[in-house]
Amino acid sequence: MNESLPQGSLRDLRRVLIGKDFPPTPGRRPLSPRLDRWWQRWRSLVVPLALLAVLGLGVAATQYLIGARHIQGQVAGLLGFASTLPILLAYHRPLWAWRLSFVMLFFGTMQAPSTDAWPWNPVQIVFFLIVLFALALRANSGVVAWAGLLTLAPVFFYVNAANAWGVSILFLLVLIVGDQIRRQRERARALTAQLADQEEQSELEKARRAVLEERTRIAREMHDVVAHHMSMIAVQAETAPFRLPGMDDPVRQEFGSIAGSARAAMTDMRRLLGVLRSEAAPALTAPQPGLADITELVETARRAGVPITLHGSVPDEEGPVALAAYRIVQEALANAARHAPGAAVRVAVTRDADAVAVRVENDPPATPTEPGDGHGIAGMHERATLLGGTFDAGPTVFGGFAVAATLPAAAREVIPEGQDA
Repeated sequence: MNESLPQGSLRDLRRVLIGKDFPPTPGRRPLSPRLDRWWQRWRSLVVPLALLAVLGLGVAATQYLIGARHIQGQVAGLLGFASTLPILLAYHRPLWAWRLSFVMLFFGTMQAPSTDAWPWNPVQIVFFLIVLFALALRANSGVVAWAGLLTLAPVFFYVNAANAWGVSILFLLVLIVGDQIRRQRERARALTAQLADQEEQSELEKARRAVLEERTRIAREMHDVVAHHMSMIAVQAETAPFRLPGMDDPVRQEFGSIAGSARAAMTDMRRLLGVLRSEAAPALTAPQPGLADITELVETARRAGVPITLHGSVPDEEGPVALAAYRIVQEALANAARHAPGAAVRVAVTRDADAVAVRVENDPPATPTEPGDGHGIAGMHERATLLGGTFDAGPTVFGGFAVAATLPAAAREVIPEGQDA
């Protein structure tokens, strides 16, 4: 630690003298959108006027040197413009602007009376303060400190003793204020980056939580469907000896074993459902919807004012595939009403021997809306892939949005990667 501080100070001094500059950060944001719009509109006029103003101040500095210092015209012109040109580098190359201004602190005192409070022309003083401030806004604290110390050398050498300390305090005050503004900006940028990272993590966590909640909901719904089939297996196995007389004892025992296994499986499923169901959530007793309920779903949306049409004949079918198709259509209609209010919606349901296909498409909204968080899309994707089907969602060529899913008629179990069968 004792060696790092001197090494860092020498490195900062080397950068002040011959090191690289501090150009503007690429892609940095403007101060405000309004200021950015103003600059884009008036830049072509402001830049020539600024150059003309610098040229005029250079002429004014030259006239001051000729009239007050009695310097020859060519020399006065060279000194006057040399003391004003660094201001043109202050934004893009503040360190080079300070170097040129620092050199002019020595040449700008030519033939200055010892009674003057400032041995430099007024334009040079104002421009040098601007250059100091620009350097403090961009450079690190070590460079700013060395620039301030080097600036004090011509001040105490040329300024009379009565004013040297006042001039020095003014220069140092400009550097300190600029450095504090730079530190505040860096803290604000770091805080903004940290908040953006936290917001991104929060969105990812929210998306993961939404997927888990949707999976839990799917599991609860699948429990009702599977429990129905398991209860039917148990009832059929238990009543088989009475419906089919003349069975041998081994066959009766086999049917009894099947009924016992089915009831044990139902008991285990109830325990699993108890884990999945929230304590505050009431138990659902309504029957699970099927394909036939899609017609009622469309009618409900039409009564709510949604211009919706249903294509195809919806079969009367229940089970996991029918439930998944109903939920996909339900979520797609909710998304269309939320993100494309007033747009026409088309629902198509087709059923063949191999698969059930559903498609929900809406026209572009009359007024643009904020994009959704994608949680509904994730839930629909979960339902389709759980049954071994396919799912696709995205914008259409006409500016609307479409959701399409194909579910196999005989749903097969899909085992996630990384799990044993």
